[in-house]
Amino acid sequence: MADPYRFIAGSTPLIVSLPHDSPHIPDELARRMTPPALETPDTDWHVARLYDFAEALGATVLTATHSRYVVDLNRDPSGESLYPGADNTEICPLRTFDQAPIYRPGQEPDAAEVARRIETYWRPYHARLAEAIATTRARHGVAVLFDGHTIRSRVARFFAGQLPDLNLGTAKGASVAPDLGARVFAILEGSRYSAVRDERFTGGYITRTYGRPADGVHVLQLELTWRTYMEEGPPYAYLPERAAQLKTVLRAMVECGLAWAIASR
Repeated sequence: MADPYRFIAGSTPLIVSLPHDSPHIPDELARRMTPPALETPDTDWHVARLYDFAEALGATVLTATHSRYVVDLNRDPSGESLYPGADNTEICPLRTFDQAPIYRPGQEPDAAEVARRIETYWRPYHARLAEAIATTRARHGVAVLFDGHTIRSRVARFFAGQLPDLNLGTAKGASVAPDLGARVFAILEGSRYSAVRDERFTGGYITRTYGRPADGVHVLQLELTWRTYMEEGPPYAYLPERAAQLKTVLRAMVECGLAWAIASR
């Protein structure tokens, strides 16, 4: 089995988590999935490429190596919904964002299989993330974690109409110091892109679980739309010129977090 994550140790208070970067599905699961699912349309396409500057800033970078269809690393393993009353995807999703079944009839994972996937993929990623946060906090006195996500700009299952380009989530302010959250959002809001904070995306399991400002751990989730940097349909091509413009904003956001962390020590 391939390692459940790629890890780069950093030298600064920054951490970048990319839990939905990979489209990889192991062969034994792929044989049970439908053709639409095997296209892995709900991958956070090219997100590691968007944040490829982070290593040079001394960030610790943790990236998933398996598709969110194997297990969703940004969901609660207990099955608790992120957004009660709304349509939510499971920790082992059964439908694509377009409501297509992921599994062939009768091939869906049962509770025992879901538990095995959590142990095999979810827990190692989170153990590594928790260790990275603890190490960073002990070394620098503070840790600032950016959780990077992307999504198609129109997903009727979850939203009416078109999403804003940049969607910052801070668990409604609970996962980050107020001044850091305000500074980061000011960069997004002042960019060429439409930006909102703590609207539909208030932060997933990672943001809500690890963000502990009182303990020196600050977590921000950014969900950005594909139209800002890539083609929104197959083959989901990366558009370098468009992406370069977006990356100037992402880098400014991450550098803001680093500057704030250094000044706050």
